[in-house]
Amino acid sequence: MIAPAVHTEDVHIVTLWDHSRVMADDHPLPSDYIETFELISIQVRTARSRVQLAANAQLIHLYWFIGSVLLDRSARGRWGSGVLPRLADDLRRAFPDVKGFSATNLKYMRQLAAAWPEQSSLGQQAVDQLPWGHVTVLLSVRDADDRRWYIDQCLRHSWSRTTLQHTIRNRLAGRKGAATTNFGRLLDPDSADLAQQLTRDPYVLDFLAVDGDRDERAVESAMVDRIADTLRELGTGFAFVGRQVHLEVDGNDFFIDLLFFHVEQLRYVVVKLKRGDFRPEYLGQLSFYVAVIDDRLRLPPHAETVGLLLVTGKSDAVVRYALGSSAAPVGVARYDLLPPDLQRALPSEADLRRALDGCGA
Repeated sequence: MIAPAVHTEDVHIVTLWDHSRVMADDHPLPSDYIETFELISIQVRTARSRVQLAANAQLIHLYWFIGSVLLDRSARGRWGSGVLPRLADDLRRAFPDVKGFSATNLKYMRQLAAAWPEQSSLGQQAVDQLPWGHVTVLLSVRDADDRRWYIDQCLRHSWSRTTLQHTIRNRLAGRKGAATTNFGRLLDPDSADLAQQLTRDPYVLDFLAVDGDRDERAVESAMVDRIADTLRELGTGFAFVGRQVHLEVDGNDFFIDLLFFHVEQLRYVVVKLKRGDFRPEYLGQLSFYVAVIDDRLRLPPHAETVGLLLVTGKSDAVVRYALGSSAAPVGVARYDLLPPDLQRALPSEADLRRALDGCGA
């Protein structure tokens, strides 16, 4: 659920509480005073949150009603966008203390009624629990199932509007749980389903600002440099453990590209990066890393360690055959850096080198 904003009442309560402690020396308080104060404070905050949620729901339903009226008028007569500025001005004059009656907002209200034709669905799908700013962002999502998924994630993880915009822009709903894996064969059904939901395909790493010609070590370094963005792309619940994590096995040294821990599912996730198309032999090394981490770092409360191989290209048929013979729970997904059109627009390293040589001549 979206966390309510901090209000001045909180500060006032705290100030009173501090004052009461100062005065306690002169006026002894009952032994159960602190307990009583905390009990009342909890109820005040709970009641205020309920009032805020109820007020927000009423606002969303009001906007839906206005939008449904505008939708009906548009269908029956000449109620195009040109009428909305006049209606917005008249509503603002009639209700000067009510915000939100702009022509742009009226268009959003009409879109709201079109996206959810039945008013009852606003409550059934919890649309009326989201701030209006979140709802306007959701209106850009055409698929109803995707919209429901984004609503659920907003409420479950308290996504900000910026986070919601980012996930929609990168089409997260269509990529969630999409990596090709062997989890169903090697994990019990519940664990396999949870582990699958950790994956995406493709992973969009365009925030790294490196082109597709850079090797995996450069991409790995950039991911660590932009770890906050990397964690956001990986998904909610991921914590960064380390880069080039050293493993010593019988006198031999090995290094894991990236190691993460999922704090909700309580499992390690080993990530290996490879530039170019998928090759079956890549899974052997990743499976080895998964087995070692599972043996040495996994504690009794932890779920099974899983591996994720990220490549820049893959044949789904080749991946499925390779996963069929793997003894460790691993998955394969693509990663995208800069979009192809931007990659083509960037000068190559050879072009830059020639330009620099020309400047020095």
